[in-house]
Amino acid sequence: MDIGGLLTSAGINISICGVLFSLYSVLRKQPSNASVYFTRRFISEPVPRDDPFGLHRFVPSAGWIMRAWRATDEELLEAGGVDAVVFMRIVVFSLRIFFIATVVCITLVLPVNYYGRDMEHKNLPVESYDVFTIGNVQEGSKMLWAHCFALYIISFAAFILLYLEYKSITKMRLAHLTGSHPNPSHFTVLVRGIPWSQDHSYSKSVESFFSTYYSDTYVAHQMVYRPSTVHKLKKDAKKMYRMLRPIETETEYVRGDKPCYLCGGSAHTFKVVHSGHDNIGSQTSIDDLHPAQIEKECPAAFVFFKNRYAAVVAAQVLQSSNPMLWVTQLAPEPHDVYWSNLGIPYKQVWVYKISSLLCALALVFVFCFPVAFVQGLTQPDVLTTWFPKIKGLLENQFINRVVTGYLPSVVLILLMYTVPPIMMRLSKIEGSVSRSERKRSACIKVQNFTIWNVFFVNVLSGSFIQQMSVFSKLQELPFQLAKQMPDQATLFTTYVLSSGWASVACELIQLFNLVWNFFRKFILRSKEEPTNIALTFPHHTEIPRMLLFGLLGFTLAILAPLILPFLLVYFFLAFLVYRNQILHVYVTKYESAGRFWPVVHNTTIFSLVLTQVIAVAVFALKEAPVASGFTIPLIIFSLLFNEYCRKRFSQVFRRSPAQVLIEMDRRDERIGREEGFYSQLRSAYCQLAYITKDLIISEDFSTAGPNRQREDDGSCHDEDENSLRQGAYHVRLEK
Repeated sequence: MDIGGLLTSAGINISICGVLFSLYSVLRKQPSNASVYFTRRFISEPVPRDDPFGLHRFVPSAGWIMRAWRATDEELLEAGGVDAVVFMRIVVFSLRIFFIATVVCITLVLPVNYYGRDMEHKNLPVESYDVFTIGNVQEGSKMLWAHCFALYIISFAAFILLYLEYKSITKMRLAHLTGSHPNPSHFTVLVRGIPWSQDHSYSKSVESFFSTYYSDTYVAHQMVYRPSTVHKLKKDAKKMYRMLRPIETETEYVRGDKPCYLCGGSAHTFKVVHSGHDNIGSQTSIDDLHPAQIEKECPAAFVFFKNRYAAVVAAQVLQSSNPMLWVTQLAPEPHDVYWSNLGIPYKQVWVYKISSLLCALALVFVFCFPVAFVQGLTQPDVLTTWFPKIKGLLENQFINRVVTGYLPSVVLILLMYTVPPIMMRLSKIEGSVSRSERKRSACIKVQNFTIWNVFFVNVLSGSFIQQMSVFSKLQELPFQLAKQMPDQATLFTTYVLSSGWASVACELIQLFNLVWNFFRKFILRSKEEPTNIALTFPHHTEIPRMLLFGLLGFTLAILAPLILPFLLVYFFLAFLVYRNQILHVYVTKYESAGRFWPVVHNTTIFSLVLTQVIAVAVFALKEAPVASGFTIPLIIFSLLFNEYCRKRFSQVFRRSPAQVLIEMDRRDERIGREEGFYSQLRSAYCQLAYITKDLIISEDFSTAGPNRQREDDGSCHDEDENSLRQGAYHVRLEK
C-alpha cells in the first residue's frame, strides 16, 4: 500500500466519525431519545417530553465534549463506581505512553527509516508505506542505535506509568473497601460441595457444621435452591401477575420482614390480599418442610458471620480433608450473584471449565481460516487469482486503494463482532458464580482470541498448517515475526482506523438502541416508556480492543512508527466518548472494585516483552549484534518489574488484608452497627426475591426491547419494583 491508500482509508473514517459525531449532537437534544442517550437520568427521574420546539435542537454543537472533558474522577466514581474509573485510567495510561512513543519515534525513528537506504524517493502520496518501516534500513547500519534508544525510552516510561497506576488503583480499591457502608458480601461466605446425608437436609448439615467449628462467629445461613424450583415459582407468579393486572380495585402491596419460602418461610409464598387484610402467616422452619421440598435444595449455601475477619478466614481456610467438600469463598455482592450457576454441583465445575476452554480453543482455530482470507484481500495479486473478473476494476487506482486498504479491515471487524457474545456464553457455561467474574472471564477470553487471530495469524500469514509449523520451532518464532511485522503494518494501521475510530463513533451514537427506540415509538406507536433499558459497561469488548491496540502500538513503535499518530487520535476520542457514556448512559449494577486492572497490567507487560524479543530478532537480522545484545537486559528487567508488581500489588486484588478488616470491625463496634443488620443478611441473599422482581422485567420486555448488555439473569432493579408497587394488585411475600 502507498501513502495515498492510507490517506484514503483515513479520509473515509474521518468522514464517518464527523458525520456520526454531528448526528449525535443533534439526536441527543431530541426528547424522544432521552432513554437512549440519558439512560441514567431517565431511570432516576423521567425526562420531560414537552421540550419546546426550536431550531437549536437541530444544530450540531460541541457542548457535550466540554462537559466530558471537565468531568472529574469523583464524578466518574459517583456515576460508574471504581470499575468505571479504572477503565478511564486504562485510557489515560494509553494516552500518556503513546504520546511519549509518538514524540520519540516520529522525531527519532521515522527519519532513520525513511533515509535508511540510498534511493530516489517519490512524491509522498505515491510513496510506499514500506519506506517508513525498519525494513528500509540497510543491514549493518549504525543508525539502528536510534531504534534501540527509543525502545529503552518507551519501556522505562511504561514501567513508571504502570507502577504509578497500579499503586493508585490499589489505593482506590482499599478506599472502596474501607469507605463503603457495611456490605452484606463482607460478612457472607459462599459454601459449595456440601456433603449429602440421608439423615437430614443440606440446611441442617450447614447449620451443624458451622455451629460446631465456628460457634463464636456463625450467625445464620441461606440455602440455594435448584433453578427448576425457582423457575416454577416464577412461572406461577407470572400467571398471577397476568391474571391480576386488569384489576382496578384498590389494593395494597405488602412485603413482610421475615424470610420467604425459599428463605425458610411458608410454602404458600404468594397471596392476593385486599385493603385491610393484615394477618401474617406463621413461619415454618426449613427442616419442618415436606421431604419433597427439602430435595429441591442445592449443595450450596450462603453462610453469614458476625464480622468481616471471621468471614475472610472461613473463606480462605481449607474446611475439610477432602478439598472437594465444604469449599468456601467470599460471596459476591447480592446483585452480582449469578443464581443459575449456583445449582451446578462443585464436583462437576472442572468439567464445565474444561469444556468451555476446549470450545474457546476450537473457536480460535476455526477463525484462522477467515482471517487468512482477509489477509489475502490485502494483496492484489492474490485477489485477482481468487476473483479474475475484478482484475479490470482493480486497475482503477481509487478502487484498488479501497479494496486492498479499507475493505480487509472492515471484513475483519465484522468477523470480530461475533466473538464477544460467544465468549460471554462460554464464560457462563464454565460455572462462574458472579456476573462480574463471568464478564472478567469473557474479557480474558476475548483478549486472548484477538491477540491470536488479529495479531499472530495476520503476521504469520499463510495457510493454517504453515502457521502451526512455525510454533513447532519456537526458536524461529521471533525471526518470523521480525520478518513479517513491517509487511503487515499497513493492515494494522487501517485496522486501527476502522476498528478504532469508527467503533468509538458507533459507541457514541448507540446505533442499535437508537434504531430500536425509533421502531418502538414511530412504527409500533408505543406510548409506554421502557422499564428495562439499563446498560452495563461492556468491559469484555472494550478492554480487549484497547489492549490489542496497545500491543500493536508497542510492537510497531520502532518498526513502523506511522501507526502511532492514528493510535493517539483513537485514545483521545475514546477518552471523550467513554467519559460521556459513563456519565449519561451506562448504569452500574455490580462492582468488581478494579479487578480488571491486573489483566491490563499483565497484558501490557506481555506486549512490552514481545516487543523487546522482536527487536532482538530485528537487530540480529539487520546485522547489529551490539544493539541486539543491549536489548536482552531490557527483557530481563521487564520480567523482574512484573514480578515485583505481582508481589507488591496483585495480592490485594485477590485477598482482603486482615489489618484493614479488623480495623473496620473495630470501627463498627465503636459506632455500633445499624439495628437489625444481621437480620438483613438473609433477605439480601433471598433467591426468590430477585427472581420475583425479574418477572416484571420479562412482562415489560416487549416495550423495552432487546438492549445490548442488559443483564437478564435474575437481577432486580428499583424501577421494576416501583412498577410492581404501582400495579393494580397486591402481592404479599409471606415471610
